[in-house]
Amino acid sequence: IPVFILAGLLVHCVFLVSIFDIYFSSPLVHGMTPQQTPLPPPAKRLVLFVADGLRADSLYELNSNGTPRAPYLRSILENNGSWGISHTRVPTESRPGHVALIAGFYEDVSAVAKGWKENPVEFDSVFNESKYTWGWGSPDILPMFAKGATGDHVYTFCYTAESEDFGAQDAAELDMWVFDHVKSFFNSSRSNQTLFSALHEDKVVLFLHLLGIDTNGHAHRPNSREYKENIKKVDNGIKEIASMIENFYGNDGKTAFILTSDHGMTDWGSHGAGHPSETLTPLIVWGAGVNYPQKVTSQFFEDNFLKEWKLEDLKRLDVNQADIAPLMASLIGVPFPLNSVGILPLEYLNNSAHFKAESIFTNAVQILEQFKVKMSQKKETTLSFLFTPFKPLSDSEQINFLKKTRLYIQQEKYDEAVSLCKTLINLALEGLSYYHTYDRLFLGLSIAMGFVGWTTYVILVIIKTHTNLTKTVQTNNQESTVLFYSFAFVGMIIAFFLLIQTCPWTYYVYCLLPVPVWYAVVRELPVIQDLATNLLSLRIGQSIGFLLVCTLGIEILVFSFFYRSALTIGLLVFAGWPVITQLWVQAKTTALIWTLLCVFLAIFPLMPVVGREPNISVVIAAGLLTLLISCFSLVSFCKSENKYRNNEDLKMHFYQVLSIALSTYVVSSTHDSLKNKQGLPVLNQIISWMTLVSSSVLPLLSPTFLFRRLFSILLSLMSTYLLLSTGYEALFPLVLSGLMFVWINMEQEALQHYGLSLKQKLSVFNFAYATDITQFRQLHLDDVRRSFFFVFFIVTAFFGTGNIASVNSFDPASVYCFLTVFSPFMMGGLLVLKVVIPFVLVSCAFEAIQVTTQLSSKSLFLIVLVVSDIMALHFFFLVKDYGSWLDIGTSISHYVLVMSLTIFMMLMNGLAQLLTTKRLELPRRTKHHST
Repeated sequence: IPVFILAGLLVHCVFLVSIFDIYFSSPLVHGMTPQQTPLPPPAKRLVLFVADGLRADSLYELNSNGTPRAPYLRSILENNGSWGISHTRVPTESRPGHVALIAGFYEDVSAVAKGWKENPVEFDSVFNESKYTWGWGSPDILPMFAKGATGDHVYTFCYTAESEDFGAQDAAELDMWVFDHVKSFFNSSRSNQTLFSALHEDKVVLFLHLLGIDTNGHAHRPNSREYKENIKKVDNGIKEIASMIENFYGNDGKTAFILTSDHGMTDWGSHGAGHPSETLTPLIVWGAGVNYPQKVTSQFFEDNFLKEWKLEDLKRLDVNQADIAPLMASLIGVPFPLNSVGILPLEYLNNSAHFKAESIFTNAVQILEQFKVKMSQKKETTLSFLFTPFKPLSDSEQINFLKKTRLYIQQEKYDEAVSLCKTLINLALEGLSYYHTYDRLFLGLSIAMGFVGWTTYVILVIIKTHTNLTKTVQTNNQESTVLFYSFAFVGMIIAFFLLIQTCPWTYYVYCLLPVPVWYAVVRELPVIQDLATNLLSLRIGQSIGFLLVCTLGIEILVFSFFYRSALTIGLLVFAGWPVITQLWVQAKTTALIWTLLCVFLAIFPLMPVVGREPNISVVIAAGLLTLLISCFSLVSFCKSENKYRNNEDLKMHFYQVLSIALSTYVVSSTHDSLKNKQGLPVLNQIISWMTLVSSSVLPLLSPTFLFRRLFSILLSLMSTYLLLSTGYEALFPLVLSGLMFVWINMEQEALQHYGLSLKQKLSVFNFAYATDITQFRQLHLDDVRRSFFFVFFIVTAFFGTGNIASVNSFDPASVYCFLTVFSPFMMGGLLVLKVVIPFVLVSCAFEAIQVTTQLSSKSLFLIVLVVSDIMALHFFFLVKDYGSWLDIGTSISHYVLVMSLTIFMMLMNGLAQLLTTKRLELPRRTKHHST
């Protein structure tokens, strides 16, 4: 069996990793030559302000009394410069946003694993192409551009990482730090000759990264007074810096200024997904070489922002975020970043038609260079008779385009030249994407073959070893040898084929995986034949009906990933299960409680996603309710005679009740403290971490009687869950585990109902003695339902309180009892723990059901595996990398979720066994102190 489980883990890991190779490999290529506009640039230097986390509407809209929120910037866009909205892409995080702004390309999803911090891939940027760049701001952003730069011309000044504290006095201090340091930097240059002359060179970039707005948005939400005040402070700071720089250079009119943002923020203070509030960011450009405001009588945009912002008469120029990099390069006359896919927004430039035509021509050649490198790479690794080139940009077409454009520029037909360049850019970008996704179909089919083969094999294993549907069949040795060699031959042909094309090693894994899997299936051919004859002898109607019900169940599960309300429908059907199967006749009370709890649980998926509206009073109520329940149970345990062998168990129970009370207190006091801007109290932090650590150990000290052990697990996990809750989700584990307790009782009734075995006395059932092999029985059709219930409850545990598949539904507020200083991996870990807790509750209940219904955990688990694999195959074909970025993100995370669910359930199974059966004995006669 371990071999089988290892094989399963391996296969699933391959399936999981494959998606990143097939859909999300890095788009960057290397080996292009830099392209630079031949004409002199309008500006000598550029100042880039990036207000991290600033939404477009937050900056442009007016206050309730009609005054502008940022008076200086408002006067700039009305009198001096051009403005618009910069459309960012998902993931709307700081790192990909800055890469798009400064390097001009959208970072691939593979950078997620690096926490969007360091450079997972080397890339070129405007900073790297400049003569000197000075940057001030956050230690999360600046170092990555200094690191990627060649030579020693990018200088950065950062504050400490500890300053990024969500619970601090005021995050606007981070921005004040930047403004003060820039001022003192310029003052010190007057007495430092080398620095003074460096600042007077051409091609200089000054970068101010302002993180305060983002931090205030996370901590207080974008509609808060703090966020709006911060915008005002930034506006004032920009005004001071701009006038200081103009004075420093004697108003020479050679400085260009750009203000933009890396991403926006949702109303509930998070970002990462594709909601318009996250993807619409402001862009204001003024100074040397930039167009003045253009008056218009009417302009049409699908959103109705212009009216709200009272800006209908000023021309709004929208760009994609990556277009800002070529704009900066063109203003100060540096080569366009090599990997940039941005298209120069000509309407921002205040320059001759000749300059514009030359600039966009340089842009076109720079993107065409990438296309050529990509094409030659693909050509080298594909057999010549299999290679299908991108038709619209064959070599002759490319030469034709470039010749025509050059001719137009010479004849001073600039408009024709510009439109031709834009066509060429669009074709080159299409071609880049064509070659980037060249192998997709072939790899996708390989993985699908592997999937189908694996699922078939698991079904055969279940039927062969855990049911009486097939007789044991003798295998013919000669046949199996022939079979082995023919499959080995196929494998060798595939490997040879890949070898000629010099494919990466991962391709070998994906293409060769189906071979052994299908070999294992074909070897079981006699079992399949035997099964077919057996099934035909059964009633056809029954078999088809059973299949239909199975399919419908799995479809509801798949549907629930997109619409949480599907879970509600499922739970309401579950509520009627005792009635449909006549179970209620023999156990009226249990059936009634089951129905009530199912209906209760069905309410959760209809609630809004967690974290949008924090409600601490509900968390406190949940804590008090848990206390009440645990006191009742304590009384009932005490009444039942001689269950407590000693007072140790009573003490244990008491400690757990105490820790629930402490957690409830910590949640309420931390909330008040943060509300009054006093930061996170150290005592609370210590209690929180100690609760977290003790919650994994305490259940192991409790007795191993079925309900006592499960109740102990619930109390321990609940104390941690309360600390991580911000609203109604605190009630979720209570209702869920209530339903789990009833489910264990219901399954006993079902066993009796189908005459599979006698009912056990659950109150004295002990986990520790439950693993006796001889009692296991064969599988029954009802066990398929049991496994389906388990998968359904697991999915409910996942999506019951929110859509985990969307990045922006994570709310940093839920970890404030543990830490408030920004630390992505620590916060991520705690949020994952919050997701895992309901999971553990369901897994432990399922473990109890396996044991009490005398099934080997393996057989039920295999059915669960089949159900989740069929779901995963569904999602594999639903993955997309086009359309809105929200769809792309959701489609990947669905697939990753289902795949990791399968891998995760294998681990959960082990964890549940450990939590339910193991017992740590404390040495006697020692004093215990509660932790």
